[in-house]
Amino acid sequence: MFPKPIEKTSSGAQLAYKIALPLVLILWLLPLIAVAVTSVRSGGDITAGNYWGWPTSFNFIENYTAIFTNTPIGQYILNSFKVTIPTVIGAVALSCMTGFALGVYRFRGNLLLFFMFVAGNFIPFQILMVPVRDLTLDLGMYNTIHGLALFHIAFQTGFCTLFMRNFIRALPQELIEAARVEGVSEIQIFWYVVLPLMKPAIAALSVLIFTFIWNDYFWATVLTQGADTQPITAGLYSLNGQWVAQWHLVSAGSIVAALPPVLMFFAMQRHFIAGLTLGAVK
Repeated sequence: MFPKPIEKTSSGAQLAYKIALPLVLILWLLPLIAVAVTSVRSGGDITAGNYWGWPTSFNFIENYTAIFTNTPIGQYILNSFKVTIPTVIGAVALSCMTGFALGVYRFRGNLLLFFMFVAGNFIPFQILMVPVRDLTLDLGMYNTIHGLALFHIAFQTGFCTLFMRNFIRALPQELIEAARVEGVSEIQIFWYVVLPLMKPAIAALSVLIFTFIWNDYFWATVLTQGADTQPITAGLYSLNGQWVAQWHLVSAGSIVAALPPVLMFFAMQRHFIAGLTLGAVK
């Protein structure tokens, strides 16, 4: 039923595995390697068409300094933080409460309400482009940071509720019943009993949502425009010149834009893996 561990296979299979693994890894990392190398190329290499050859010079300091001095990438990164952090806080906070309600209480329509949260994740987001844009225009939230953040909170809450509800359902119900016997209110049960047990799930979910929202490109281009409101994913293309392609600057900006979610993952790696493992086992 499960694949056989590589240690228990034949010597020929182990040799093939040892040869194929680094090749596949290099092939998978090739686009990232290309972006990293392009980020230190000179503009002359790009103009001459030297995209894959060895760079004639390594302009690490020049390129990474230029994107901060000659482009508004700092404002784009700030916009991304302004959108991503409220979205993570709002979506996780709402999902903790909805997950608690759907996971602990038994009432008529519980499963139907849960399915409504989940069903939103199966709707192709491309077909929502026009109605969502029109809605933000009618509400006066088009091309605003808070409008984009509220949209992400609304759409991410469904996935977060699915995650939290299943996690809470797997918690020992005896703890909740014991607290009720002691006369603890439902709000106190949520705050003092359930919420501390949800810390691994909250950490894992926060990393996931942070990565999803930070890397969002589609809605960032649909609902915002201009350096005042656009996140870094939508603003990267503006690093190109009007008449001359500056792909070395775009590549350098891409590396800088990828750092926050990578750093957050490594900072919360222990909690992230613990949260996913607990949810998978339970």
